[in-house]
Amino acid sequence: MRQYFDGTKLYGDDFNLEKISKWYQEEEEGYSNLESRELKLLEEGIYLYENINKIHGFKYLEKGRTYKNVLGIGSATGHEFLPIIDQIENLYILEPSDKLQGYKIGGNKITYIKPETNGDIMFADNYFDMVTCFGVMHHIPNASHVLKEIYRTLNDQAIFLFREPIVSMGDWRTPRNGLTKNERGLPKEFLRENIGALGFKEISENYCFTLYSFLSKLTKKILSRPIYAYKTYVYFDKFVSSMLKWNTKYHTTNKFRRVFPQSVYYVLKKGSN
Repeated sequence: MRQYFDGTKLYGDDFNLEKISKWYQEEEEGYSNLESRELKLLEEGIYLYENINKIHGFKYLEKGRTYKNVLGIGSATGHEFLPIIDQIENLYILEPSDKLQGYKIGGNKITYIKPETNGDIMFADNYFDMVTCFGVMHHIPNASHVLKEIYRTLNDQAIFLFREPIVSMGDWRTPRNGLTKNERGLPKEFLRENIGALGFKEISENYCFTLYSFLSKLTKKILSRPIYAYKTYVYFDKFVSSMLKWNTKYHTTNKFRRVFPQSVYYVLKKGSN
């Protein structure tokens, strides 16, 4: 297991279809079955990552651009799209969970599609103007294949917004409080290698969630929402994370050595210009 814990290989990325199918069944409603503060607030229509998306992602989008076809991978109720919903004509969401599906967001009807077990995205080449994938890919075993499918379905000059944990999230072979059975982070080296190999142009690479666990516990009884929902924290965290990104380690069992970003946020474009 050393190669997985030191981040040189991504656990699950080379699974066969039988293992992928088992993983999919275990993760299908894994997140929706968690008793989390985040899910309870989402049921009330409160999406906690709005400021993170605005500051790390949406601010890089071309102003006034209309996106004809947009795909959200694991986007649940679709609340992540509210800040840009007026720029979207057709919204599709690839969502395994029946419990997390909505119907409309900002007046726009959502077309839901169940993911294919093998990770194929059942749309034609060059179909989408934008794809988002926020904190979802680490629930998927064969992540490199899904990244290839995303690239294939994006048209030229299309945008890919992508946020993922870049730490192991503990030992996934044993139960972990507040996490699904199989989720594990994606090593930043794995992401860089795949992004480069596919040919994405990098618009931005921002790091986030440094000291998140500590600050979250410290402020839990003081703040009405998790700390990452607040704009001031997001800006502060962006600065601190940029200073400490050099210190990132994929897997460590010493909680006092986890003073580094836990996630990365990419804004990528397909095409050479």
